Amino acid sequence: MSSWTIRLIAANVIMFLITLGVPGVMEMLMLVPSQALERPWTVVTYMFLHAGMWHLFFNMIGLFFFGPKLEAEIGGRHFLSLYFLSGLMGAALSFVFTPDTAIVGASGAIFGVLIGYAHYWPKDQIYIWGIVPVEARWFVIALTGLSLFGGFGGGGNVAHFAHLGGFLGGWLYVRWLDRGHRERLIVRDIPLPSPSTVDMKRWSTIRRESLHEVNRDEYDRIAAKLKMGGSPSLTQREREFLDRFSQG
Repeated sequence: MSSWTIRLIAANVIMFLITLGVPGVMEMLMLVPSQALERPWTVVTYMFLHAGMWHLFFNMIGLFFFGPKLEAEIGGRHFLSLYFLSGLMGAALSFVFTPDTAIVGASGAIFGVLIGYAHYWPKDQIYIWGIVPVEARWFVIALTGLSLFGGFGGGGNVAHFAHLGGFLGGWLYVRWLDRGHRERLIVRDIPLPSPSTVDMKRWSTIRRESLHEVNRDEYDRIAAKLKMGGSPSLTQREREFLDRFSQG
């Protein structure tokens, strides 16, 4: 599994165990939006708290399935930025619509990861309860509709506006990434120089069996392209992928 995904899962599990064993931690770290100016740390710490085992389980399952592939696509730094921006946007929307409601959970951040996943792989099949196949784009649309209905219709104890904020934060971030990528393509609208011998040697150190399965597919594609078209055929993005997993 990719590095930041596993670290985020570990941090959430550790914090859950701490809240079980240390009285008062939950109350100190949970977010009450109207009190955010007095307790500014809570706009971040609330993302690592969960109300129960099932709450934690379903959030971490979502991060486990959608995080690695997205992190491999956009890189660890952008993945982490998307994650936290989505969580912060969830706090912001909660401040507007439910300012006095206490909020805990990584759902907003993970909904941002989900919309990022659906943005890059809209037709990927997601199996609800492991049975019903739904394309990622329709899954996101359905969750958005449910969150809107739950938020404005009174959805019990679920932080619907944190979910909507997560979707908004994730959508804004991938749109920004796409815009930056297009601008880089315009600047780079000239042939890229051939990789140096040092680059080729470094890329040869990549051990395929050590990669996560979602990264292996991309590695196989790039390796086949490299074999067929030679090093000049690789795009900047493909070279950056190889650099990320090479040694030295």
